[in-house]
Amino acid sequence: AAFQANALTPLLALVALLLGLFAVLVTPREEEPQINVTMANVMIAFPGASSADVQNMVARPAEQVLSQIAGIEHTYSVARPGMAVLTVQFKVGVARTEALVRLYDVLNANQDWLPAGLGALPPIVKPMGIDDVPVLGITLWSRDMLSASDLERVASTLEAELKSVAGTREVQTTGGPGRAVHVWLEPDRLRERGVDLLGLKASLGAANLAMPSGAVVDTAGDAGRMLSVESGEFLGSAEEVGSLVVGVHQGKPVYLREVARVEAGAQLPQRYVWFTPGPAAQQAGQVFPAVTISVTKKPGENAVDVARAVRARVEALRNTVIPANVEATVTRDYGETAAEKANKLIQKLAFATGSVILLVGLALGRREAVIVGAAVILTLTATLFASWAWGFTLNRVSLFALIFSIGILVDDAIVVVENIHRLGNDLAQRAPGLQQLVAVDVLHHHNGVV
Repeated sequence: AAFQANALTPLLALVALLLGLFAVLVTPREEEPQINVTMANVMIAFPGASSADVQNMVARPAEQVLSQIAGIEHTYSVARPGMAVLTVQFKVGVARTEALVRLYDVLNANQDWLPAGLGALPPIVKPMGIDDVPVLGITLWSRDMLSASDLERVASTLEAELKSVAGTREVQTTGGPGRAVHVWLEPDRLRERGVDLLGLKASLGAANLAMPSGAVVDTAGDAGRMLSVESGEFLGSAEEVGSLVVGVHQGKPVYLREVARVEAGAQLPQRYVWFTPGPAAQQAGQVFPAVTISVTKKPGENAVDVARAVRARVEALRNTVIPANVEATVTRDYGETAAEKANKLIQKLAFATGSVILLVGLALGRREAVIVGAAVILTLTATLFASWAWGFTLNRVSLFALIFSIGILVDDAIVVVENIHRLGNDLAQRAPGLQQLVAVDVLHHHNGVV
């Protein structure tokens, strides 16, 4: 009774309402909840080994080592020539940091699980989680049928620009073959000049190297300075590769271009990306070479805001970084779909709350409807603010849970209000002076039953 009569009660209710509205505006929105489903790929290189050797000598022993980790759901491996890829999936709910600490701890404690001198390289761990799902996919293609290699050069420049957008984590290009310098050896010329393959390979490796060679103290100025000295440099073009000396024949140097054809070009593609315009386009049905840029967000960032910022940045780079003859089509927008679904569920939540208030008003009266409506709305707004304060997001699961909880929330309140309404009317007819005690009596009786 003291709380109901207190002048601060309406103010507290208003504060709870405003905090809930604030939480709806600022809480990050996503399609799926932030569930800890930590996975990691452990890649172990075994150069020169066949798939069978990789499986028997690396993959199977590695599975036995990784099975020691606590909290693992399953472990499986893929063996291919020169590489073993083991996927470790932890149980749902295991924190990402804790899972990775366990993984690294087991790998470091079992560094001797392979025979010394086998030739396998140290394992490389690539963690994966819910935040590795791209929030935006941008496909670059050209109506002029530009190759994937040409589009990849545009994408590499665009990557650097998109990484500067706040909230982005990784920006990667799929479908680009990569650049390389191809050396096509000519056996006849190698034999004529007495150059062997092993020596040629060693010459290439030694030339493509830069390393520190010491330091020099400069005492010319008032304050002494130490200058680092490096020797060698990395090869930067096909011309530099062709000018390498790979041997000596009859007292003259033998250049690589004399025994091989050196060309700069694209690597052999590992993945292909093709783009087909929709029915409304002029080139509907045609297939164009393309590359796709995928953007992921940092944990806790709003997917809607990150996707919008990246799209705005892409639009600002048209006709500058992105040439006029290259199209940038958004093929995946996780932020747009997340915002659409979250807004739709918020509308359903408001509709469900309004329906409850309307039904109570029709059945019991306006005063009872106001009481139930205030209780439901303030409870929901306080819950939304608490979820934002604890770092949760607005997603399909959380909003469905709120909609479902409305029935549970109002069920008890309706029973209480209905009893107050019924007993209050009966008591008003018998003893008008005792009507104010009805609510306390009914609440006490109802809580005792519960």
